[in-house]
Amino acid sequence: MHNSFRKGFTPTEFSPFRELRKLFHSMKKNVHRHEQSSAKIPTGFTLVELIIVIAILAVMTAVVVIVLNPGELLAQARDAQRINDLETLRAALATYIALVPNLDLGACPAGGTCTFNPGAGLGPFDDNTCSAVSTANNITGTGWVSVNLIGIPGGSPVASLPIDPVNNATYFYGYGCRETPRFVFELTARLESQKHRGEMAFDGGDRNCLCNGAACDNTNIGTMTAAESVAVNCFYETGTAAELNL
Repeated sequence: MHNSFRKGFTPTEFSPFRELRKLFHSMKKNVHRHEQSSAKIPTGFTLVELIIVIAILAVMTAVVVIVLNPGELLAQARDAQRINDLETLRAALATYIALVPNLDLGACPAGGTCTFNPGAGLGPFDDNTCSAVSTANNITGTGWVSVNLIGIPGGSPVASLPIDPVNNATYFYGYGCRETPRFVFELTARLESQKHRGEMAFDGGDRNCLCNGAACDNTNIGTMTAAESVAVNCFYETGTAAELNL
């Protein structure tokens, strides 16, 4: 049996090998062409594009802050807590007066008790100076509301006395009372948000605010300034006292 391959013959002369070689060279060209075209496509942002994006984000952030006003929203949340705290206490004290036979509202000093000392002449009651300052939150008669609420038949409606969410010389809670000729009490706070501060002028109390330098009414209630809302005679009042004038 003789060799069917003649001398000098190479396998590449067979058409299958030639086709494979052509295909290989064609693939190499295509890859090279793709690499060249890909090199022309940007793979990231340019510095100018990044600056434009950052500027747009900054403007959008500023718009959101202006529209939503996070400071005002937080103030509204604190005011809502204050209103709820005082209403819960008012209901608890009213229940105490209605159900407890031997009432004791505490010492009832002229200046009342405050959870923070605002300074002389800056208190919420007739004496204009807090007679006592306490943040004790127990309900046994030794807290800042000096009433033994656990003496209510069925137990106290509250587990502890609330404290103003800020509790400083501007924003604090106050408690005043009187036992003659009848048992009455008053609870006070100060509201800070634009949404709620007007309620201090229409709470039925005697510690009312001014609205843009004039007595507040339905036409100018929205003009109360921040300075007017923290004036010495401007408090939110609730309780049982006639005209809330303790």
